Amino acid sequence: MGIGADFTLTTYRTLLESALAGDYQFTTFLGFVNNPVSNSVILRHDVDKLPQNSLETAKIEASLGVQGTYYFRIVPKSFDREIIHQISSLGHEIGYHYEDLTICKGNNEKALQHFIRSLETFRNEAEIKTICMHGSPLSKWDNRDLWKTYSYKEFGIIAEPYFDLDFNEILYLTDTGRNWNNVGSLRDKVESKFNTHFNSTNEIIRAFKNKELPDKIMFNFHPQRWTNSNSLWMKELVFQNIKNTIKKTIR
Repeated sequence: MGIGADFTLTTYRTLLESALAGDYQFTTFLGFVNNPVSNSVILRHDVDKLPQNSLETAKIEASLGVQGTYYFRIVPKSFDREIIHQISSLGHEIGYHYEDLTICKGNNEKALQHFIRSLETFRNEAEIKTICMHGSPLSKWDNRDLWKTYSYKEFGIIAEPYFDLDFNEILYLTDTGRNWNNVGSLRDKVESKFNTHFNSTNEIIRAFKNKELPDKIMFNFHPQRWTNSNSLWMKELVFQNIKNTIKKTIR
């Protein structure tokens, strides 16, 4: 991993700085829902695993005066009370990265009860006003389908990105699959008028510098991918390449 390599914390900081230099303001998802102003970057993080990595990105953001939203799963490899508290204390929003339908193998009633219990567990640690689905790409169940039967707003949830944002007005950029062009993404996709794809984070940085991006953007980062550790960086690269290959077989 050389200097300037992609998916490092060094590159991550540079990306944030390039947006700030372009007069964008970062916001949590809840902050944007409450005040959808122009020149906004909604900063979303899906904490699928390695929560310590999320603490590192949260510290970088706080050092730049930036706040974002961190969606934690209920499973042990994501849910870490101490890290949730630390990230929240830095001014970031905490949300529930729900996968109840997958955990309950498609049983709607059991999934709803699991959602209610999990939401209560999270609310014992932080204020939870927004949620976001976990894609569960190797599962046959789409966790968003729970809301075909029930309403998350009945549980004090204000918004969910895939239901409550207009992605014809907001450019959605996600590092799902460890790239920016939706390769390896099964469910983390949106319907949008934008046809913007990037081959690297450095291309996005240049786009900010050249003022080529729209005035509303949502970034979805998976902090497990972002590290300055050579060994962890290589491990994530190899694992994600294998995972992307598996995804292609089940499309």
